[in-house]
Amino acid sequence: MAKPMTKSQTIRHLSDKVGVPRKTAAALLEELVSTAVNQTKNVGQFVIPGIGKLVKAHRKARMGRNPQTGEPLKIPAKTVVRFRVAKACKLAVVPKR
Repeated sequence: MAKPMTKSQTIRHLSDKVGVPRKTAAALLEELVSTAVNQTKNVGQFVIPGIGKLVKAHRKARMGRNPQTGEPLKIPAKTVVRFRVAKACKLAVVPKR
């Protein structure tokens, strides 16, 4: 399996594909990330059409176990971020049989 692209490789790829300077591609990528974080934090979700969406979700408190001692412990409720992959992206990456 090939290695995933690094940030600089992604910027170089975007720059070459769109025909803009690398500095512009880097600024665009940084702005996309910043917007995604701010929208997810303030609105609760951020959609990237064709790829998926970031969703802020609340996880309830639950009982867990300490793996070393087996002793039960309470895991507190918390807010987490999840990424839901769009159906089109999922089918493009892993087609149905």
